[in-house]
Amino acid sequence: MEYKIFAGGEFIKSSSEYNVINPYDGTSFAKTWFGDKSILESSIEQAIKVKDELKDMPSYQRSSILNYIAAKIIENQEDFASIIAREAAKPLKYALSEVQRAVQTFYVAAEETKRLPREYLSLDWTSGAKNKEGLVKYYPIGLVAGISPFNFPLNLAVHKIAPAIASGCPIILKPASSTPLSTLKLAQIIAETSLPKGSVSILPMNRETGNKLVTDQRFKLLTFTGSPDVGWQMKADAGKKKVVLELGGNAGTIITQSADLKHAVKQSITGGFAYQGQVCIHAQRFFIHKSIFDSFVNDIISKTNKLKYGDPLLPETDITAMIDEKNAIRVESWVKEAEKQGAEILCGGKRKGSYYEPTILTNTKPEMKVNCLEVFGPVITVEPYDDFKSAVNSLNNSKYGLQASVFTNQLDEMDYAFENIEAGGIIINNTPMFRVDHMPYGGIKDSGLGREGVKYAIHDMMEPRLLVKNSGSV
Repeated sequence: MEYKIFAGGEFIKSSSEYNVINPYDGTSFAKTWFGDKSILESSIEQAIKVKDELKDMPSYQRSSILNYIAAKIIENQEDFASIIAREAAKPLKYALSEVQRAVQTFYVAAEETKRLPREYLSLDWTSGAKNKEGLVKYYPIGLVAGISPFNFPLNLAVHKIAPAIASGCPIILKPASSTPLSTLKLAQIIAETSLPKGSVSILPMNRETGNKLVTDQRFKLLTFTGSPDVGWQMKADAGKKKVVLELGGNAGTIITQSADLKHAVKQSITGGFAYQGQVCIHAQRFFIHKSIFDSFVNDIISKTNKLKYGDPLLPETDITAMIDEKNAIRVESWVKEAEKQGAEILCGGKRKGSYYEPTILTNTKPEMKVNCLEVFGPVITVEPYDDFKSAVNSLNNSKYGLQASVFTNQLDEMDYAFENIEAGGIIINNTPMFRVDHMPYGGIKDSGLGREGVKYAIHDMMEPRLLVKNSGSV
């Protein structure tokens, strides 16, 4: 299979051919090309050329385009899911879920483009502004640079593309090098719409070429999803442009004595091990009330051992290979290091190639890498607690703050969690992995800057302009 890159509204090849590898079996199953500096430059120039046309496009037309893209993804959802399963080694059931979320993201953007922000202000609060009124209207910020990661190769790219279309901004997106195909298939649908050529470019690039999205001042907004170390360096290098960072974390979950234990275990299996834990809101650190600790741990071990390993294309597969062997080796080394420092492996703990077994650790310390850093793999830690406030303090003992969760049926604990947990989102009776695509999503501390979620991304892609005039004037 061949997937040409989408540059300035045209499907082209370059001199740099790139083979896409299936992480599960190591086979090369498709090829694309990397965009070079000249291709990126022509894409930038074309995007700037059409930005005024995009700005002036009426909302009904943008909405129609976004709805069309969503409908075409639905028609091709099995193909999209198959591509994601191959390029990202994502189990098919999770790949299908990602495709359906991408559809929802476009549908939400189609609605939000009809509701772009504006505000009327009465200015006569002081005598100097008597008979004055103001109108705040928001305009597209200009050319957007988007950089998306491998773990949700379609939907996290869509979280940049759909708001850009809705707000009237041209966008150049760099997908992860290991997983470019689902976005290039999306480009085939985008090319069928009435968007001006160059409104969207999707360019796999090497790191050196792609870094121009960070440093080139013709881009007015950089929106990046990826690791904290890379993201914060990009912010330092970005110059005057606006920057939105959706980064990672080591999300914590508290399970109280009032929780529905059966429900908590079921959700925790998904939150801890779905897509091999390669999710930035992967439930990594569990704090369980001592009265239910043994019951919870015994049940989650039993269910973890029943997770089915296999080919991501098989519908019954629960867990499969990580994105590459390098990351599996890293996870293995962190677990071995924790074990040497006194941690106990309750299940898992073994690696074969790019596959790392779902692993549960206890007797861990906060300073161990499996706790204080983002594992981004199928590893969780479980520790007992006595007092709810101390559990919240333990959860907050982190440089990250993306999302966290509490399983409880007590209102006072829900309220205390909301007021005191240091995270961008607090989820009740589900794991930190819960996300729907129109909610504000992002972190504090080292976990990010700004918020995603379609409406909130649109707001970042627009700038306010104030009109002041005499009230009642025409």
